[in-house]
Amino acid sequence: MSALSPSLPGGTWTLGDLTVGRFGYGAMQLAGPGVMGPPADHDGAVAVLREAVDLGVTHIDTSDAYGPRVTNRLIREALSPYPESLHVVTKVGARRDEQGGWPVARRPEELRRQVEENLESLGVEVLDLVYLRVGDATGPVDGPVAEAFGALADLREEGLVRHLGVSNATAAQVAEAQAVAPVVSVQNMYNLAHRGDDALVDRLAGEGVAYVPFFPLGGFSPLQSSALSAVAARLDAAPLSVALAWLLHRSPNILLIPGTSSVAHLRENAAGAGLKLSGEDLAELDTIGRK
Repeated sequence: MSALSPSLPGGTWTLGDLTVGRFGYGAMQLAGPGVMGPPADHDGAVAVLREAVDLGVTHIDTSDAYGPRVTNRLIREALSPYPESLHVVTKVGARRDEQGGWPVARRPEELRRQVEENLESLGVEVLDLVYLRVGDATGPVDGPVAEAFGALADLREEGLVRHLGVSNATAAQVAEAQAVAPVVSVQNMYNLAHRGDDALVDRLAGEGVAYVPFFPLGGFSPLQSSALSAVAARLDAAPLSVALAWLLHRSPNILLIPGTSSVAHLRENAAGAGLKLSGEDLAELDTIGRK
């Protein structure tokens, strides 16, 4: 199947000089419970990654903190040598402790070490895109990011990284990072029920910067879930399919990275994201995050 498969919904987007399909894959769920340790089904995890590429996915999201080092090594085992069209993006700025926490690790020397570890575990000489993860496990936290982002910009100048992004960031932190070096993508929590980044999504779209939402069904209230289920029932579709399709309709700069450890679920996500939504559907869905 061609690298940019017409069977995947959403078309393409350009991250700097890298063209990716708007329907991608997030590898976090391939690690064990709590994103710690190896998967229960190693061969199944490898199969999911290979199926993603066979479907035409060209954007895989990972981090050496997943496992830690589990998902990156699975990606290398399953897909190396990597197809030229495949772009694996990763995140730095946090480590894992023995309790499964995500302690901050954003000093310049820590970021360099994390970039080097990602290079080694993925088996590449250059990382296509590296996000600086800011905030904490509860979400974005106000605070300066220029020093840490500048450290990544230095690594970019050294040729270890092609492009930079920020994750779990406030709009002000995105702007602060942009003043240091080009930002090609922002990865934050955003979905039908969690619309706090609406203005940021629109601003970035105008600037040609990608926005990658995580937790496409996270943070729904019972009322919002029932409203989504009602629309899904009318369309004879799964709620997650409707939520993914809405994100692709929301703005052309939104890239999807739904995660799963199941080949069948991966195929369902790819098909579901292509669900056609009418103007009436979109208007009804648009009220969910405002209830």
